[in-house]
Amino acid sequence: MPGPLKLLLGPVLLRQGRQVRRHALRLPEAAGPREGVVGEGALRLRLLVVGDSAAAGVGVDHQAQALAIPLAERLALALDGRVAWQLVASTGHRAADALKALEQARLHPADVMVTSLGVNDTVGQTPVRHWLATLDALHGVAQARAGVRHTWHSAVPPMERFPVLPQPLRWVLGRDARRLDQALQRHLAGRADRGHVALPPMPGEAAGWMARDGFHPGLLGYQAWVEALTRQMLLEGAAAFQPAEAG
Repeated sequence: MPGPLKLLLGPVLLRQGRQVRRHALRLPEAAGPREGVVGEGALRLRLLVVGDSAAAGVGVDHQAQALAIPLAERLALALDGRVAWQLVASTGHRAADALKALEQARLHPADVMVTSLGVNDTVGQTPVRHWLATLDALHGVAQARAGVRHTWHSAVPPMERFPVLPQPLRWVLGRDARRLDQALQRHLAGRADRGHVALPPMPGEAAGWMARDGFHPGLLGYQAWVEALTRQMLLEGAAAFQPAEAG
């Protein structure tokens, strides 16, 4: 966003941000396990999901309706075998928080990682270069500690479509979110071991697409997100999807 305009809107944006934080509905993270194995037969893949409140399932009741378990189930079906999965995610995490959590977590071996990050960095105005460097470090830690061969970074959501945000705050955060996401796409261009996954277009009106807090995915939003991730991972993941070693 142009600097002079941002300065001009500054007092309004600060006031609106405080109002949203004060009055917004706070939903819990989805209940359920944070690791497991789905499918039948040989172990085909080990999946690590890392990120923020959306990765943690805020907006639905159970992990079986959120991101990690449905993604593992879809991949298990497509790969005709078992998929082991682990979730390391927490509400409020920026990329730097996710990096720290990954460094401290008890990680299982993983072949691939999926990330959900960017909304909190947008809200917190993390500089683009710092955000990209932190995502690089996140991938490096996942490689070193879990053996990850490929990382797919989910796109930064279109914050200009978040109903809970008033204007002009919604427009400003939407613009900043696009700036982060476009920088990420350029940063990952040509990488063989990392990819960017665009989110499916959000319909104008669709009950269940977003949660009742107007900020997180609802059941339909999670389902569409899982579909987009599954499709791209299957298209690009040949090397990472070689049969995983048991254990």
